[in-house]
Amino acid sequence: MQKLQRAHLLDLDSYERVRADVRAAISDVQRPRRVAVGTQLVFMFENTRTVWYQVQELLRAERIDQEAAIQRELDSYNARLGDSGQLGCCLLIAIDDPALRERRLREWLALPAHVYLRCAGGATVRATFNRPQGDGQRIAAVQYLRFHVDDWQPIAVGCDLPGLVAETAFTAAQRDALEGDLHVTAELERSPGGVASRHHVAAIPQDGRDNDHRRPR
Repeated sequence: MQKLQRAHLLDLDSYERVRADVRAAISDVQRPRRVAVGTQLVFMFENTRTVWYQVQELLRAERIDQEAAIQRELDSYNARLGDSGQLGCCLLIAIDDPALRERRLREWLALPAHVYLRCAGGATVRATFNRPQGDGQRIAAVQYLRFHVDDWQPIAVGCDLPGLVAETAFTAAQRDALEGDLHVTAELERSPGGVASRHHVAAIPQDGRDNDHRRPR
């Protein structure tokens, strides 16, 4: 998946002029990439366009126009995108009640090791994280993770943490969206939501655990 470049971003005034159109269009991109698992976990899969939108909104909200600051945000958000053969994802712990949420964040310290993608052919791919996302006593309510899928077809996302076991099979629209993100390198144009695509499929090494029970499709 292509990383965002400085040239992809609109300046603040230009983005303001097209923002209404962008906001109307981006929901169609986000919708098939939002997957609820059980009642308390929501997986938001990212691609170049969803991250482009988030960066543009951040720059707008904080009125960031200094080049060094813009580059810092680009680097931070690019880290959420997977590389070739990877899917980047934001995991939300969706508990409205503050006291219950705080209790669960402390109880679910092991959650990051228990989320996975199930792929056609029997592969189970565990999430990997860039760094610990918590303070050792509780996890963060928003987790950023990647799945090293290679050229396997994801068909479900789930959690096997005791007491939080659930799995959601992807719809056809969700499978198509994630397959497109895995196998297409998108070149973002300097226009709202404009993407010209060329196909690129690449495989990267898995760690040992992700390779357990892998079989050809």
